[in-house]
Amino acid sequence: MTTTPDRTLLARLTTSCEIHLPGDPGYDAARVPWNTAVDQRPAAVAIPRSVAEVQDVVRAAAATGLRVAPQSTGHGAAALGEGSLADVVLLRLSGLTGVTVDLGAGTARVLGGTLWRDVVGAAAQHGRAVLHGSAPDVAVAGFVLGGGLSFYGRRHGLAANSVTAIEVVTADGTLVRATAEQDRDLLWALRGGGGNLGVVVAIEIGLLPYADVFAGMLLWDRERAGDVVPAWVEWTRTAPESATTSLRVMSFPPIPELPPFLSGRDIVVIDGAVLESDETAAELLAPLRALEPELDTFGRIPATAVLDMHMDPPGPSPAVADHAVLGPLDAAGVAAFLAQVGPGTTSGLTFAELRQLGGAFARPDAAGGALSHVPGSYALFCVAMAPTPQAAVAGRAAAFSVVRALSAWSQTGLVPTFTETRVDTSRFYDGDDWSALCRVRDAVDPGRLFVANHGL
Repeated sequence: MTTTPDRTLLARLTTSCEIHLPGDPGYDAARVPWNTAVDQRPAAVAIPRSVAEVQDVVRAAAATGLRVAPQSTGHGAAALGEGSLADVVLLRLSGLTGVTVDLGAGTARVLGGTLWRDVVGAAAQHGRAVLHGSAPDVAVAGFVLGGGLSFYGRRHGLAANSVTAIEVVTADGTLVRATAEQDRDLLWALRGGGGNLGVVVAIEIGLLPYADVFAGMLLWDRERAGDVVPAWVEWTRTAPESATTSLRVMSFPPIPELPPFLSGRDIVVIDGAVLESDETAAELLAPLRALEPELDTFGRIPATAVLDMHMDPPGPSPAVADHAVLGPLDAAGVAAFLAQVGPGTTSGLTFAELRQLGGAFARPDAAGGALSHVPGSYALFCVAMAPTPQAAVAGRAAAFSVVRALSAWSQTGLVPTFTETRVDTSRFYDGDDWSALCRVRDAVDPGRLFVANHGL
């Protein structure tokens, strides 16, 4: 920022909410998102601890000519950080957390900044599971509002389709509860519409009847990628919807914090969940196990353990990424992928992932929201660690190289939660759904008060 905002105006934001202004001792710590490669410099950072404080901030920001950017953890902050936030109040929801399970209704009510680890743990106490993501420290709201790919998703669909109610503070500071019976259009728009329509302060999501699942990972040295990648692609063509898996080619630096089977190594990993009996799951995995992985952890595990299976970073990290949705991969497509990240390559990526789509992911849900399905066979997600600006430039180039190499197999659509840069957001939705979503946004936020990482 080149100028300091008028502190008298910013002081009107609230008299009770925790506020950090540029130059304050706590400002720099408060503005840093989970993705620490993103340099967010807003006019102010607000950390409310109640719905009333959220309402205060929204009303005061509007009165002072500022905009509002809701953010829980900031995993997907890169696109937001590409624009100026000089007239934006960053509304961090990390102080508004909690989860309540209602077994009778078959739902969990989750406050706006709550992390998946807390929701998964609360559901597990009742022998239930939820359509969570692959990392324990991702917030539920951002994941669900962006659709949400779960390792249970090929059977149960996008996480957004499991939402039964959303409580949102709209542009005039009003708290609205949107359900299928009340404010139906708003509920539809919020399920996939991201942070464009208001500040989501609570979400009700459906529970799944799983106390434990058959899940885990298979691991090989990257030298085996020429065998593993085509075998997995072939396996995915006929795998039942009960199986949702991922294949990643991963590179780890030689650091002592990592276990020996990862430190300094290039590996290939297949992980996921198979919602079948142990016997049926073992039969399904037999072709992959026939490739003799050096590590095989697939087995019956508590639902809570699925959060640790994907080996996502355990805390805030600097990263850059690129993404595409792919159709079916033929032999040439597999070869193109291996030419980028297979044996002997030096891509500079931390990982290149192919997340299995299809099944319920790909089917439109008549009762779903603005984003109810993702057509395609695989979500390609390429990530590089970026501890310095120079590393970020190199990492973006490396990730784009893989996406470009697979452009012949790419589709027009994208997955919001995998998209780390600014894009044409119509690519997230079917044409009619995107137009309808924009109409709802125009009705509830005609003044464009809210700023989302992926704006409409």
